[in-house]
Amino acid sequence: MNGQFDYRKCAILYVDDEEKSLKMFSQAFGAEFRILTAPSAAEGFQVLEQRHEEIGLLMSDQRMPGEKGVRFLERTRQAYPHIIRVLATAYADVDAAIDAVNTGAIYKYVTKPWEIVDLQQTLRRGLEFFLVQQERDQLLRERLTALHQMMIADRVIGLGIMAAGLSHHIRNSLVAVRTFLDLAPSKLQQERVNMDQLQSPAYWRGFYDQVQAQLRRITGMLSDLGMASHQPLSPLEDCVRLQEVAVQAVEQAREALETNGIEAVIELPADLPALRGDETKLRRLFELLIKDELVSLPAGSRLAIRGRALPAARGQQEAVLLEVEDNGPGLSPEAVRSVFDPFFTRVDNPQELGISLMACYFIVHHHGGSIEVKSAEGKGTTFLINLPLNPNAQAPALSEQDFVGKALLNNELWERLLAGK
Repeated sequence: MNGQFDYRKCAILYVDDEEKSLKMFSQAFGAEFRILTAPSAAEGFQVLEQRHEEIGLLMSDQRMPGEKGVRFLERTRQAYPHIIRVLATAYADVDAAIDAVNTGAIYKYVTKPWEIVDLQQTLRRGLEFFLVQQERDQLLRERLTALHQMMIADRVIGLGIMAAGLSHHIRNSLVAVRTFLDLAPSKLQQERVNMDQLQSPAYWRGFYDQVQAQLRRITGMLSDLGMASHQPLSPLEDCVRLQEVAVQAVEQAREALETNGIEAVIELPADLPALRGDETKLRRLFELLIKDELVSLPAGSRLAIRGRALPAARGQQEAVLLEVEDNGPGLSPEAVRSVFDPFFTRVDNPQELGISLMACYFIVHHHGGSIEVKSAEGKGTTFLINLPLNPNAQAPALSEQDFVGKALLNNELWERLLAGK
């Protein structure tokens, strides 16, 4: 079984008040494992706070000045339950160790003085248990994340298809309405309508301008939906530098940003890698995000566009992570859950729908990426956009058969470790 595991992938922390014992432990096991040590429970907990993400197993002596080993491991379980805990104890304290095993405070106990070969096997088995548990948790997280994304995508894409289908018919109807409005002022003048009996000319001019603005707004939303929801039929071939399209989008919105008193800064590094995509759509992505910020941010707010390269990771190719962050009023938890819904409305601006953000979702989705929002009331909002460098070469998603096979293999290892085989 040993060949299946990389024992140096995570570290072992050994806590003991005897300096000689710490040195012996490091010398005996340092060649096979990554060893961290601490001379007291207090210092051991400090190491955990600083490096808990890389620690897979914690071993502590029972008899130490101040906090005893069982109490220290119990406190560790509450703070970092995923870490495997082992207690080193003298024969006189075996009853306390057995109680700790029975209550779940520790994984196993070893008696002092310990045998190197036996303890080596215990450490191996503990790290194997941790690594299998970690892999199983990661597998489930990935599956739940994929399921959540699929549910969102199904709803958003379904609504987008419906909207795209209606777009043609609605825009045809709006042509007739706009033609009527364009002819109305001249017709009213030709018929010499008594404006005093209706309303003042200024009233009708204002009303006319308002209706025209609403028409432009509706046709603009329909255009965004139609453009964004269109699934590209051919591979994405444009070589897109996000720094350039972001600058273009901000410059286009410069007058509106200044009018609204919003500062916009671009903090994209010069060496940010280019990616394959549809340059027009990616530019529109920035334009729509800025448009959403314009209707949600008060005067004096700040908008920052940041980004960094992401190296290839497990099952994922190289990508760019964009962050569009503001220091505005933020969103409630309910609003965060609904922000990509086209019928989402803001409490402070109920006239504005979520069409722009829905279109952003489509653009990112069609580039093989993901978009999420993090926000808290009074603490601003951040859009996190992950775009692969080459969406044409995306790895296929784990099939149901592959997922079940991997899960069963993982569970088999889990059961063997629990049985001590």
